[in-house]
Amino acid sequence: MSPAFGAMEVDHYSKGVLLEPFVHQVGGHSCVLRFNDKTICKPLIQREHQFYETLPTEMRKFTPQYEGVVSVSFEEDEDGNLCLIAYPLNGDHNNLENLDNSDCEPKSKLLRWTNKKTMLLENEKISKEWVRQHRKEEKMKSHKLEEEFEWLKKSEVLYYTVEKKGNVSSQFKHHNPWSMKCHQQQLQRMKENAKHRNQYKFILLENLTSRYEVPCVLDLKMGTRQHGDDASEEKKANQIRKCQQSTSAVIGVRVCGMQVYQAGTGQLMFMNKYHGRKLSVQGFKEALYQFFHNGKYLRRELFESVIKKLTELKSVLEKQESYRFYSSSLLIIYDGKERQEVAVDSDPEDLEDLSEESSDESAGAYAYKPTASTVDVRMIDFAHTTCKYYGEDSVVHEGQDTGYVFGLQNLIDIIKEIRDESSE
Repeated sequence: MSPAFGAMEVDHYSKGVLLEPFVHQVGGHSCVLRFNDKTICKPLIQREHQFYETLPTEMRKFTPQYEGVVSVSFEEDEDGNLCLIAYPLNGDHNNLENLDNSDCEPKSKLLRWTNKKTMLLENEKISKEWVRQHRKEEKMKSHKLEEEFEWLKKSEVLYYTVEKKGNVSSQFKHHNPWSMKCHQQQLQRMKENAKHRNQYKFILLENLTSRYEVPCVLDLKMGTRQHGDDASEEKKANQIRKCQQSTSAVIGVRVCGMQVYQAGTGQLMFMNKYHGRKLSVQGFKEALYQFFHNGKYLRRELFESVIKKLTELKSVLEKQESYRFYSSSLLIIYDGKERQEVAVDSDPEDLEDLSEESSDESAGAYAYKPTASTVDVRMIDFAHTTCKYYGEDSVVHEGQDTGYVFGLQNLIDIIKEIRDESSE
């Protein structure tokens, strides 16, 4: 896209972009929304906004790219359909000059995401009787969906079978319970405040999952301390208790959420933060093993890349004077789509007939070399981050964030253990 919007792009965006739930959100309590294929947005928190605008250059490869700020309004149509619409901030397009907006459609052309099943009726010839009957059926379906959603919210570990028809990645949006939970809560909060406030600032960030067809996402809460310096005594006590009762206090890291595609069974596995808090150190290790296992084999080819990136991140953070990343998370992402394995020293003609069965680990007759796989490691969630450059902070810390670095080192060690044990 060109450095500046053309007249058509500006007009296109000024009509408003309908924000959809970001279906690959596996943890956190702040609602993350999809702006377009390559961009997500979340409610602007001043401290997090300040972090993205001032973060050190060497850290940028380990955080999502910051792409500006938009104004988001809560809207409800005559049928009670709730939706969130993004507009340029104060009519200013300058902060979005480099944003690829080609994937967005104005709200007038989109079917709204709603708190109930939405119905789009454009055919004026449809009879009123049909409409009444259809609405009755939709209401019944909506009630069933709400019951299912309540069950999903209570399920800490969930296996969901993906239908064989259609592309696997296209079906993700129907299954992730945590993203829908956060989306529903955000809509409810904004609905309750609609009489007093209907304009919110959201920050735009890089969609880290956009390069993957079937993203497998691990959200890790990092550090031995989670409460910010400005936390109330009640909040502080609550966060200390959560750390003491989980692996955070012992190894400086705990599972906050997980999404893994199980190629062996055609299922999606979700693990939420409530289950992550209950894990022992051994349970944490088993959860990591599960994240790198697709139900058929362990994705061993990912280990070296993950370890290398975690080690590099650790080196970068050790040099960051005064930063504290309280309650920050670390994402590990890779593609769950089954890779094509190639038999070493095989003739090209022979490879054409290579079946799934022959590439299984149990085949034994051949040694297979996995194709290259990409894996990403990024820090997210900086609402409680602080450093001495934040002039308004009353507490100033010295040196590195030892709790975060401690967690990184333990994470590296555990992944190395999994790697070494699986190769024996």
